[in-house]
Amino acid sequence: MQKIIFGLKNLDKDTYKIMTYGLLFSVFISLIAVGILLTYIFLGTSFFYHLGMLMTETSFSIAVEFIVCGIIVDFIRKQSI
Repeated sequence: MQKIIFGLKNLDKDTYKIMTYGLLFSVFISLIAVGILLTYIFLGTSFFYHLGMLMTETSFSIAVEFIVCGIIVDFIRKQSI
């Protein structure tokens, strides 16, 4: 766990910037999913439920992928220098 925290603290500036934009994109998708799920609550159509849940899962997957891939890319870049 300490290795992951150390890796996050010592990220390259470009990698950190890409990770930040990726996480913002993930939050944006998550907010759209919340809006769709609110539509499901008011209208009761199961299509909105499935769409909202799919977008929520996708948002969390994208966030995890950006974090993990950012750490891996930073590690590879530091190894090649």
